[in-house]
Amino acid sequence: STISRSERGSVSSEGTRGRSRAYSRLRGTARQFLMFGIVGGSGTLVNLTVSVLAKKFAGWSAGISEYDVFLNLLGTEYNIRWFNVFMAVAFLVANTWNYQLNRSWTFRGYSQRSWWRGFFPFLFTGIGAFLVSQIVATLLMNPSSPIALSPELFDDSTGLRTKFYWATAISIIVAMPVNFLVNKFWAFRKPKVRIVTAEGPE
Repeated sequence: STISRSERGSVSSEGTRGRSRAYSRLRGTARQFLMFGIVGGSGTLVNLTVSVLAKKFAGWSAGISEYDVFLNLLGTEYNIRWFNVFMAVAFLVANTWNYQLNRSWTFRGYSQRSWWRGFFPFLFTGIGAFLVSQIVATLLMNPSSPIALSPELFDDSTGLRTKFYWATAISIIVAMPVNFLVNKFWAFRKPKVRIVTAEGPE
């Protein structure tokens, strides 16, 4: 059978609209990722600031180094070190900061949840990204790791050569795309809209 000119035009129009919608969604996601990155950049500054303050406070008040053991893991050769604790404190502060900015700017209008109901999915999402950052930071800090930061270059002689600061910054950047995707499709997903049609009396 042959397809009429009007039918071909209809198919072509549908294809054009489909491509337009796909491009619009892609552009919207890219815009959101840029906004998420800006918020994440500010959160990174908050994270780094709290990490520095926590490290310095622990050193000044109790002589604690970021390399010191905080807790041994069940009698094994593995330990949680103080830099992991500093990162955990910084994460909680920066996570709250990022949540509020993303809620009021990046994903505004995406959810009608209360502040607390939206915060816990964001927190759980952040914990996933935090675990990624902890693994990356531990690998960067561990001198026996294949991706360890150079002890000659990062010898802790100055602030800019402090290994902990660089490991923290790099680990945050690595974890950011994971954090964005899970937040977009879970913590700040659009609420489902149910369309109810009213039927008139027969």
